[in-house]
Amino acid sequence: MKRVLFLLGHLNDMDIEWMMNNGHKETIKKGDVLIHRDEEIENLYIILSGELSIRDGITNINEIASVGPGEVLGEMSFLEARPPSVSVIATEVCEIYVISKALITNRMQMDLQFKANFYYAMALFLSNRLRKTTDQLGFGTPEETDLIDINVLDGVARAGARFSQILKKFSEV
Repeated sequence: MKRVLFLLGHLNDMDIEWMMNNGHKETIKKGDVLIHRDEEIENLYIILSGELSIRDGITNINEIASVGPGEVLGEMSFLEARPPSVSVIATEVCEIYVISKALITNRMQMDLQFKANFYYAMALFLSNRLRKTTDQLGFGTPEETDLIDINVLDGVARAGARFSQILKKFSEV
């Protein structure tokens, strides 16, 4: 859940409203592939409900990780403009918030504050993911894995309320 909190906690209310009005909800059935390794993706995804498996993308047998509500997917391809190096497969029925990378890019060109906040949020949660991976490999401090930086804590309550707002909006769809 923490990943979406980084994003939602660093955007302002107008940005959140814009995202809700410019994205949509999709239902992914169990076994559906949301992201295919080495295939361009056009969207950024936030998992609203359900669970997905991150797989090696070669055999799709080897699970790298499992992700659930509040996780953001497609962010690495967004940042690098490269196709994903893994596949993502639904292990149960999932509700996914989908927003076009092109729409986000256009918004960034018109609103530099949105751009700065968006990239800062991405940097925070990618840093968090790297720390978690380092800890899992035995090179970090496991007790610090779930700690949140003091600079992030300010926006966590606001971000949680915003995620609830997004869930409510898309449960009505």
